[in-house]
Parts: sequence; structure tokens; C-alpha cells
Amino acid sequence: MLEEIALPYEVHRVDIGADEQFRPEFLAISPNNKIPAIVDPDGPGGAPISLFESGAILIYLAEKTGKLIPTESRARYEVLQWLMFQMAGVGPMFGQANHFIKFAREDVPYGKKRYRDEAMRLLGVMNRRLAEHDYLAGDYSIADVATWPWVMRAEWYDTDWSQFPNTRRWYDTIGAREAVKRGTDVPS
Repeated sequence: MLEEIALPYEVHRVDIGADEQFRPEFLAISPNNKIPAIVDPDGPGGAPISLFESGAILIYLAEKTGKLIPTESRARYEVLQWLMFQMAGVGPMFGQANHFIKFAREDVPYGKKRYRDEAMRLLGVMNRRLAEHDYLAGDYSIADVATWPWVMRAEWYDTDWSQFPNTRRWYDTIGAREAVKRGTDVPS
């Protein structure tokens, strides 16, 4: 998002393997001890603001810059509903699929199947939507910014992309954006 809207930023790594997310200075920014979290030194009224939770961060940055979220009510709610789709469905379900398929210390076939099946269902919802629209909410928006990184890991689920050609087109189109390329390089 920061690359897309061209705001300057400074990355502060939080090593979750070393439990840095539980340090008091991080909990002051992100009380749920999760990443991402941001501190904007130039927040509302010129005072610093810290934010946690991806959706809140994306809405804040979009509103701050006037980018990637429409001002017209109907179009704005279209973006917000697809952002909520990511927050309530794609993020949690793909996250669980990622856990059971790649990271669980023990093999849990039920967990793998349950969350892979749900990830496939959600890819299908997206595929139907993207048959009629270039992006989730029509124009490229924070809904796409939020959802695309989760779809990056669909190869972990042995996804048959022939079942989701519209989702694949959307994924490839977003992945070709210069800002997205720069953003995906940030963690490395």
C-alpha cells in the first residue's frame, strides 16, 4: 500500500520467532501483538497516530491520501465490502490453510482439508466476481491490496488455476504492478 500511494516509510522488522511482538514498545503500537502495525508521525491534526490491523491501516492510508478508495458512497461501500470479504474470509481461512498445510508440527488431515476446501471456495467467489470486473470492487483499490498477498500462497494448496481463470488473471495483473513488485521485495 505504501508503495502504491508513494508515501515515504521506514521499515521496522519485528522478529516473531524471537517473540519481539510481545515487547512492551511493540504492544504500545499493536496491543494484539500482531503485524502489520504502523506509526504515522504526521497523523490527524499533525499528531502521531499508531494503528494496527490491516484493514484499519489500509482505510487510514487511503483516506489520508485520497487514493485507492472512492469518495462516492456506492463505490466506497463496494470497496469496503470486498475489504471485509478479505478480513472475514480470505485472511482467516487462507491463514489457517497456510498453518495446517505448511507449518503445523503434526499432520492434521481434517484441518488441511477443511481450510484448503474453504480457500478454494473463496477463490471461486473471487473468480465469479472477476468474470465481470477487472478488480474486486471494479477499480483497483484497497480491497485488492488486502487480498492479493493471501492469493500469493495459493500454490501451497495445489490450486488448479484452470478452475479460477479470472482470479488468475487478476492475480497476474496485480503482480505485474511496479509498486507491488517493490512492496513484495520489502521483507527480503
